Amino acid sequence: MTLELAVAAALFVGVVAYALFGGADFGSGFYDLTAGGSRGGAELRTLVDHSIGPVWEANHVWLIYVLVMWWTGFPESFASAMNTLILPMLLALLGIVLRGAAFAFRKFAPTLGQARLYGAVFAGSSLITPYFLGAVAGGIASGRVPAEGRGDLWSSWLNPTSTFGGVIAVGTCALLAGVFLTADADRAGRASLAASLRRRTLGVGLVTGAVVFAALVPITHDAPTLAEGLRGRAAPLVVLSGLCGVATLVLLLRRRFAIARVTAVLAVAAVVSGWGVGQYPWLLVDELTLRDAAGADATLAGLLVVVGLAGVLVLPPLVYLFRLTQSEAWSEH
Repeated sequence: MTLELAVAAALFVGVVAYALFGGADFGSGFYDLTAGGSRGGAELRTLVDHSIGPVWEANHVWLIYVLVMWWTGFPESFASAMNTLILPMLLALLGIVLRGAAFAFRKFAPTLGQARLYGAVFAGSSLITPYFLGAVAGGIASGRVPAEGRGDLWSSWLNPTSTFGGVIAVGTCALLAGVFLTADADRAGRASLAASLRRRTLGVGLVTGAVVFAALVPITHDAPTLAEGLRGRAAPLVVLSGLCGVATLVLLLRRRFAIARVTAVLAVAAVVSGWGVGQYPWLLVDELTLRDAAGADATLAGLLVVVGLAGVLVLPPLVYLFRLTQSEAWSEH
């Protein structure tokens, strides 16, 4: 394996991790937004706070990791992408900032009106951020980011591939969050809440699955290089995603919530990985390959050393944190 491919693989592991952990975090905003009024939605909003409270900051470690790996290992492509896609990136960043502030402030709001306002900002920005990150991915995958300079500031992310990318990102985030929240409610003995979340998650899963496969048609015309990759080397991942998505819905119907978490994670990981494998060997589709975009060998080797150190020093605490939050063990301390 070449250095640039190893670094790209390490970078994409971070993309998948952010899609999974950050995605489940963002997706909770959909259920917060649709929970109902102050009284009727109080139980669900309390569950959201309880579920994501310990991890919502930790999830952004993966975004920082991806950005640092990208601009260090493939600097020219990073500069071109940021120049071209600066507007959706700024909107995604704005969503992250507003979401975090609103999530913290609503717990200490002195009036019900202010708590509702902060809650609306939290829920709305939880949907905005994944949409614009998905739009960024669509702009890159459809070949609208040039190898040098700046592409069009508007058409680079206002196009069919970016639109479907954003909608799919929101849907997959909501599906992940729904599965995890349903399992949390069931584990806590809240049967009625688990049943309500189960119905909503089934609906989200059906709609998201339909959108994912419907997107293959416009992508064929708007992003032919990606479409060819999805029909070729990435086809097994597309099939795996569909099978895991169906399995998740069946497991939810059968109330096997713990196992459904595993299949939901596999479904989303397969979707994201399919995108990466489908556009390989392009970093900026039709413009710049991994080999041409890579930095100096010494830089790439240094990045791999840092990745190894992070795996030893950072990954175990994160694993332990998620283990605690996916059980009631933390409440024993």
